[in-house]
Amino acid sequence: MSDPIATLIHQHHEADALLARVEGALRGDDWPLAQRCFDEAEQSLLGHFELEEQQLFPAFEAATGMRHGPTAVMRDEHATMRDLLDSCRMQLIAADRDGLLAELDTLLVLIQQHNVKEENVLYPMCALRVADLATLLARSGQPA
Repeated sequence: MSDPIATLIHQHHEADALLARVEGALRGDDWPLAQRCFDEAEQSLLGHFELEEQQLFPAFEAATGMRHGPTAVMRDEHATMRDLLDSCRMQLIAADRDGLLAELDTLLVLIQQHNVKEENVLYPMCALRVADLATLLARSGQPA
């Protein structure tokens, strides 16, 4: 994808799909598949957070002067999601199906709310204010 915003949104959808596969695997008592899908989802989410926090957010803040605005909220939500991922990992290690499903549900709700804000507010602002967004995101090593 050459459109950097479309790429970021696609990353959201990929992570959502992987987490849905974790849930499906758990409901089918397929723990090895749940583990693999969780590992992929966690890697996808953490990579996406890093891209935003190391490349996108600083560029937006430099372009707008807003350091305590939407990017601060997104960083706080990323921290909460990292904590939930850690909690999910602990439930997975403990093979606590119900506990993991509950944590995943909480994580998915937070991710959905977070993605709406990014996709409808922050990303359009970045597209308007951050110069050469595609090149900036490409420097992260992830396709943009």
